Amino acid sequence: MVSPLDVGFVRSHFPALASDWAIMENAGGTLVPRQVIERLHSYLSFNQIQPGAEFPISAQAAERIAESERLMAAMIGAEPGEVLIGPSTTMNVFLLSHAIRPWLKPGDEVIVTNLDHEANNGAWRRLAEVGVVVREWSFNLDTAALEAHDLRALLTDRTRLVCFTQCSNVVGTIHDVAGLTHIAHDAGALVCVDAVAYAPHRHLDVKALGVDFYLTSLYKIYGPHLGMLYGRRDLLRKADRLNHFFTDDDVPLRLHPGGVNHELTASLSGVTAYFDALHDRHFGPTNLPLHDRLGQVFGLIADHEETLCRPLLEFLGGHPRVRLNGSRDPDQRARVPTVTFTVKDRKADEIPTALLPHRIGIRAGDFYARRAIDTWNLGPQGGVVRASIVHYNTVEEVNRLVAALDRVI
Repeated sequence: MVSPLDVGFVRSHFPALASDWAIMENAGGTLVPRQVIERLHSYLSFNQIQPGAEFPISAQAAERIAESERLMAAMIGAEPGEVLIGPSTTMNVFLLSHAIRPWLKPGDEVIVTNLDHEANNGAWRRLAEVGVVVREWSFNLDTAALEAHDLRALLTDRTRLVCFTQCSNVVGTIHDVAGLTHIAHDAGALVCVDAVAYAPHRHLDVKALGVDFYLTSLYKIYGPHLGMLYGRRDLLRKADRLNHFFTDDDVPLRLHPGGVNHELTASLSGVTAYFDALHDRHFGPTNLPLHDRLGQVFGLIADHEETLCRPLLEFLGGHPRVRLNGSRDPDQRARVPTVTFTVKDRKADEIPTALLPHRIGIRAGDFYARRAIDTWNLGPQGGVVRASIVHYNTVEEVNRLVAALDRVI
């Protein structure tokens, strides 16, 4: 019998958690464990030179970057040549949209949603400038989810790409990516899935999902401020080159003007080192591949986060002045612990401000999901209040949040 997640052990890896603040704005960016910090410091101290030469510090720099790229690919079940590590998800989608634009002819259709973060929205909608027809897949106002039957109604023989979120950053409800991808593929369309809000909470497996393109933000998976794009190898090879003319045979460099940020990329190996520390603590030595080890760790993480989410959902779902967005079910199969809500007759930003004396950090706003906020007509109210929990949060912190909300609402 595996013991529950050792939260004290978890928290010992995050220097920023030494204060008495309860940090619950993790959907905007998670804290960083010491394994990442140490690798960044080490690279800047000893390897900050152009990588790839034969002399030792340059050769080691290249090795450290390549190791991180290999580990990040393995983390999501991909191969190193199938991932592009860039400055942000927004930039990665911008690059991808330009790389595949030659595949699209005037009159071809791209489906986007009004639920996604603008990163998986704006660049695709701009394809209308070259004659692409942009069709909007609207979320169900009652469930705050994207429904399969609505997707089927939008698909035609001209649909080339469907872009949607695995889990919205303003709802938390989990979508059936594999099922929705199957529907899109049956219609002859590719899919681009935004997993940014999902990735900090669950085990990732791009091959099992069958997706064509997959987006994560590594600074929301306990790493530095970088984004990662997965693409099927055949698609990345087919995509238009965006880099120098002599990079054609180097995937994904051919899609990546300027290449990776050296020091931040080199520090990414600290993310999987941190997860390995959790695995060793709870499961002991093993010969399992990294991806399988992560599956075991994220099983513990999901169980813990479900426990954390339950009292918050119960409180907000039962409060007469609160409108809770998304599923009220804390079941880890239904949602992640990113919880948004509004309070009757209150501006959204009033609530985080009122929690400051309680030393609780949450935020309010549209969180770059402006289209969802506008669909709910919440712009005049300042958007939504968001409390976003991850596995280093504690039951005590959630109880503090619920008690403080009960006072200020």
